[in-house]
Amino acid sequence: MRRRQFLASASAAAACAALPRIADAATTAAGPRDAELRALLDRFFYARLDDSPEQATSLGLDTGPRAALKSRLSDASRAGEAREFARARTEQAALRAIPRDALGETARLDYDVVAYSLDRLLAGERYTFGASAGRYAPYVLTQLTGAYRDVPDFLANQHRVGNAADADAYVARVAAWGGVIDAETQRQREDAGKGVFAPDYILDTTLKQLASVRDRAAEATGPATDFAAKLKAANLPADRAAAVTKLMTERVFPALDRQRALVTELRGRAVHDAGVWRLPDGAAYYAAAASAATTTELTGDEIHRLGLAQVAEIGARIDGILRAQGMTHGTVGERLVALNKRPDQLYPNTDAGREALLEQLRAQVTAMTKRLPEQFAILPRARVEVRRVPEAIQAGAPGGYYQSASLDGARPAIYFINLRDTFDRPKFGLATLSYHEAVPGHHLQVMSALESQDIPLIRRRGFYSGYSEGWALYSEQLADEMGMYDGDPLGQVGYLQSLLFRATRLVVDSGMHAKRWSRERATDYLIATTGIARGRSQGEIDRYTVWPGQACSYKIGHTVWTRLRDEARRKAGKNWDAKAFHRILTLGAMPLTVLERAVRERMG
Repeated sequence: MRRRQFLASASAAAACAALPRIADAATTAAGPRDAELRALLDRFFYARLDDSPEQATSLGLDTGPRAALKSRLSDASRAGEAREFARARTEQAALRAIPRDALGETARLDYDVVAYSLDRLLAGERYTFGASAGRYAPYVLTQLTGAYRDVPDFLANQHRVGNAADADAYVARVAAWGGVIDAETQRQREDAGKGVFAPDYILDTTLKQLASVRDRAAEATGPATDFAAKLKAANLPADRAAAVTKLMTERVFPALDRQRALVTELRGRAVHDAGVWRLPDGAAYYAAAASAATTTELTGDEIHRLGLAQVAEIGARIDGILRAQGMTHGTVGERLVALNKRPDQLYPNTDAGREALLEQLRAQVTAMTKRLPEQFAILPRARVEVRRVPEAIQAGAPGGYYQSASLDGARPAIYFINLRDTFDRPKFGLATLSYHEAVPGHHLQVMSALESQDIPLIRRRGFYSGYSEGWALYSEQLADEMGMYDGDPLGQVGYLQSLLFRATRLVVDSGMHAKRWSRERATDYLIATTGIARGRSQGEIDRYTVWPGQACSYKIGHTVWTRLRDEARRKAGKNWDAKAFHRILTLGAMPLTVLERAVRERMG
């Protein structure tokens, strides 16, 4: 989406008329080469799946002819990344061999989305450090990136053990884990030779998390205890657990020691500068990262100005509610800080307090699920569970995140919340988080596509941050419009604080990466503006340090989703049908540019 379109133009959105339904694959005319495109995209999907064993397991597709994938982990080497770029060039050429005008409406949408993703992926090939195939992550090893943290989390939450073959596959993955760690260590060493490694404060947290994996007895590590529990639950002999313990000692621990030694060395050389402006071609890197995340073309200055304007508007709305509640002293941020400290808004920072908090989240998900038919004609079959972020990774993990269910229905979706300190999660802000991460947010959006039989497999798991995170933030607004906060003004403050938080992200992300703000300046601004507790705010700023641009996708995506919906509703007038508009989810995730076109073409 060109910035002129995003910032100024309402004419395209005004053409989006919301009539009784959205046309779908079953009701649009086919083109003469639709079947050829679908077969090609399916080949793309399965070829990619063969190189992504974790994805195969996540989807429940590591069975039958792909059962061997259950014993593998992805190639983390630079050579593996080179193969990904080479495959993308081959796919791009094959896609371009099919004329777009020979496709029907639905197939053209598939074509456009896949073409966009290939173009963006290949645009990242110019950067020879970190990761730029999709999400831009400049540093190999951080508190949020690295097999040292990802593999235990993956094994615990996605690798199922129901029989002996599953158990053997688990052992094989632990055996492969050390090699993946070493491959990432080598990549980080090479990047360090180019001056690319994380700032000092990021490496401090990385070392802390490495220690949480390494500095315990082998039999007490996450994979060992998780595997033992899964063997017991599956009524399988416990002797295989000894194999995992042995592998931890002989393969994983030595690899972790080598990685920790490198990170320790880099910590001694690290700078404190937060932004990617300091990296080779850093300004262009940030522009590319922000563009990839938001699927728009906004400069750092434009993102910054947009954020400041939205901070002012949302802050004024919060001010009105707080004044009505008798909270009149201090800035909006100061009053939100005071609200966060109130004992009636906090769960005890104990195991019992955490469990009570989880129960509140579960109740919120249940209550919203009952109301979904008011807005949605198609609901996901998969259930969503609420779980705590594993303690081993909570120090660097986001505040909340969503993990989709498997295609076969054997594994539920999971809404994770970080409970390292319950002070970071006051009661008044919990409901809006549930609407964002679970329903009608990520769970509805992701599973509506994943469970669809009308779109190609390659698109069912497609992810575009501006679309997906924008939808989740739109879902928070939708909950408010549905009356979920009626009689609960503090709950509505929590919702508006969430919007304010996302608008503030535009300011601090562009501040660090385009305007050379320090970590401290960004953190202080976030706290002063949003009133979010320092521990959580610090974690957020550290996240933006290592994922430049990604945090901008939420509010920019929300702005597009709400603009499209509001324009469509105004034009439809008395014929407005929210269920018809929301049916767009069944077409799968797409860049915001394509979303605008899809809404304009299909609502009619």
